[in-house]
Amino acid sequence: MSIKKQFVKTKPVCKVTFSVKAAGANQASVIGDFNNWNESEGVLSKLKNGTFKGVFDLDKDAAYEFKYLIDGVFVNEPEADSFKWNAFAGNENSVLVV
Repeated sequence: MSIKKQFVKTKPVCKVTFSVKAAGANQASVIGDFNNWNESEGVLSKLKNGTFKGVFDLDKDAAYEFKYLIDGVFVNEPEADSFKWNAFAGNENSVLVV
């Protein structure tokens, strides 16, 4: 799993690439504050090597809670900038700072 951040000098956004290895999975999404936790807005594409990947434009100077949803199972990003307890979920969420 990994996150790559590419800041755009001409716009107040950051292109964030989410990658998660899930060779046996059929589908994966990244869901979080940036897409209203909407699975269909965070669909990741499956590559031949079994990695799911997607690039999203996120507003700079913000922090976002998120998780991966892999075949219906919520998974945190171990390389997240931090983690935050979420009482609604009863679990920690990954946090991305851009």
